[in-house]
Amino acid sequence: MLSISNLTLKINQKTVLNNINFNASAGKVIGIIGPNGAGKSSLLKTISQDLVISEGKIQFHHQQLNQWPKQELATLLGVLPQESSLSFPFTVSDVIAMGLYPLSISRQQGQIIMDNLLEKLAISHLKNRPYPSLSGGEKQRVHLARVLTQLSQAQKTPLLLLDEPTSALDLAQQHNVLGLVQSLAKHRLYTVITVLHDLNLASRYTDELLIMKQGEIVQTGLPEQCLTRQTINDIWHYNPSIMTVGSHTNPIII
Repeated sequence: MLSISNLTLKINQKTVLNNINFNASAGKVIGIIGPNGAGKSSLLKTISQDLVISEGKIQFHHQQLNQWPKQELATLLGVLPQESSLSFPFTVSDVIAMGLYPLSISRQQGQIIMDNLLEKLAISHLKNRPYPSLSGGEKQRVHLARVLTQLSQAQKTPLLLLDEPTSALDLAQQHNVLGLVQSLAKHRLYTVITVLHDLNLASRYTDELLIMKQGEIVQTGLPEQCLTRQTINDIWHYNPSIMTVGSHTNPIII
């Protein structure tokens, strides 16, 4: 569904991403992990076309990504950045409703979608609140609801890009948000690519991991293949204890 080949990104003559190659399949949650400055957010920004690649190709549904009509692409590609600036005193419902435009469904259908997401993200009680009055974690969930509203109109398998989607969330909401994302991949065949810093969340909620270091993908595979003591020591310079619980193969890192 998404194919990246020989991708290189240079900014001011500095190579930020070097020879990136990977494929993303429908129905999978792919986690991008690595130390600070590894190029994780830059990779996400090249896929969202916020940054223009220097070399290589990005194909989306067998078509060059930059050749998609912008209006059609907006229904198939949704992005939740680390920060979303919005200072106007819109209500929460107004912000989420931005995801409905351009409308391909009725306003009534759109309202049903919005109400469902408000409930799933535990922000129904905030729908009439002014957006600027919210906490950082509440704003993060509102923007996720907006992006998911946008993708609800997709006519093909949508791609959801998340850059540290749990950074401002408390413990319960971290699991609630990633559980919802995991469910969308499993039951509605969303393709999800998410940058995560918490290795235990990456272990629990992703199907595949890409480990990045200094602008390159240095390892890919299942969480239990990637999150070994040796790899964590090599990449993060931390010597962890690793355990599993019951029949689960996903590692727990302490």
